[in-house]
Amino acid sequence: MSDELRVGGQGLGNIKGKGASSVKVPKLWTGDYYNEGVGSSHDGLFDKLREECGVFGVFGHSEAASLSYYGLHALQHRGQESAGICVTGGDSFNYHRGMGLVKEVFNNENLGTLVGTNAIAHVRYSTSGESKLANAQPLVFKYREGDLAIATNGNLTNAPAIKRQLEKEGSIFQTTSDTEVVAHLIARSKHDDIVSAVKETLLKVEGAYAFLFMTKDKLIAARDPYGLRPFVMGRLGTAKLFASESCAFDTVGGQYYRDIEPGELLVMDLKTGTLTEDRFSPIKQRAICAMEYIYFARPDSDIDSTNIHSARKRMGRQLAIESFVDADVVTGVPDSSISAAIGYAEQTGIPYELGLIKNRYTGRTFIQPSQELREQGVKMKLSAVRSIVEGKRVVMIDDSIVRGTTSLRIVNLLREAGASEVHVRISSPPFQNPCFYGIDTPSRKELIAAVKSVEEIRQAINADSLHFLSKEGLLTAIGRPGGEYNRGHCTACFDNHYPTPVPDEAALSCGCD
Repeated sequence: MSDELRVGGQGLGNIKGKGASSVKVPKLWTGDYYNEGVGSSHDGLFDKLREECGVFGVFGHSEAASLSYYGLHALQHRGQESAGICVTGGDSFNYHRGMGLVKEVFNNENLGTLVGTNAIAHVRYSTSGESKLANAQPLVFKYREGDLAIATNGNLTNAPAIKRQLEKEGSIFQTTSDTEVVAHLIARSKHDDIVSAVKETLLKVEGAYAFLFMTKDKLIAARDPYGLRPFVMGRLGTAKLFASESCAFDTVGGQYYRDIEPGELLVMDLKTGTLTEDRFSPIKQRAICAMEYIYFARPDSDIDSTNIHSARKRMGRQLAIESFVDADVVTGVPDSSISAAIGYAEQTGIPYELGLIKNRYTGRTFIQPSQELREQGVKMKLSAVRSIVEGKRVVMIDDSIVRGTTSLRIVNLLREAGASEVHVRISSPPFQNPCFYGIDTPSRKELIAAVKSVEEIRQAINADSLHFLSKEGLLTAIGRPGGEYNRGHCTACFDNHYPTPVPDEAALSCGCD
């Protein structure tokens, strides 16, 4: 598709505004609707980090598909491009995948065909692979031991190199997802039993991942040796549940049981109904992604026994301690910054108000905005409450600044609504380095904090003052115990200290995710 806007599948190469000359419209999305396919260079209507993916699994429940459907709804914030569910009852696989939101992909008719007691499910946002149905997960394969389905959240940093080697040896790939790389390694393993083949494969890959593997008689859950991606286990009666976040268990009436440990391999056997706790690797340097606490995870989720909402409130309190400013109103950029804004307000005694309101119905629209609306695109997502901010000194809390384009738009939105001053406070350190572990981030040169000082960023976003939470303040606020390096967090996006080997940015062009 060319770099054109599309309406109902029709390209519009040039659009004329009132009294304006014909202009070439930059690519805003790559499919028939916004967010159907988004490249890493896509700024879109909202300059935010892109969620990774979400996985959900069920072992031993007669309504496995329905539970997976509701579990995926709870994880929808982790991926909105595609969704899929694969089930088995011990004989054959039944699966359905599609492009779009969970509610768009599934209905009573196709859910009714997904009969079985075991299931793995997935919501996807492509970090670098193409957005197309072939990449929608779970991926289902045929190999010498039968059917194999795989769903994953994360990114394998050495997948491009492995893929090139496999192609030289004759492998043919049907997708651009690095999940298929794992399937090829399993198929080429000298081990006939799936557990040994999975262990051997996971020792060959590097990066961040939470994997669910399913055969006709086994379900296997595995988490990377660093614990970079969250992965939890729950219970519903005698059934076992697995998810990227604990909030999915609440949605289906289940209960959180424990986090899956880094390097751990859990094997459920359909024939015996047993769960075997095993591991494929010892725990390495613990490094849970700090952005899960800052932005990605839902506020009602717990990670390593730490509630996300409470952690974000503490971030706001710490931010207030580090960067108090005299003001009349504190407001948060919805939704992920509201908890931090409440914490900032409680610490300072400045009233918290809903100064910004989110429009929840613009994320996926078949109606193309005009050039004028696109230039002020944030207004499609946010509105300032004039009666709250007019004539007031406003502290605007946000979780991060990526390119700075949205921060500028929101500051100007508040000024247009009559705010006399706008002070920006960010509940994370400056985001200076790209992520290679499953979060879609721009290249380093596109990250405003990598090329500008704090004062230069303040000027660029038109704020009266700007302050970022310190890294030490962030780790203190998250509150996870332990004397490990970084208290067991990955903060590479802030300090350039990656816990695993990472490729050169220029080499990341294989399309794997």
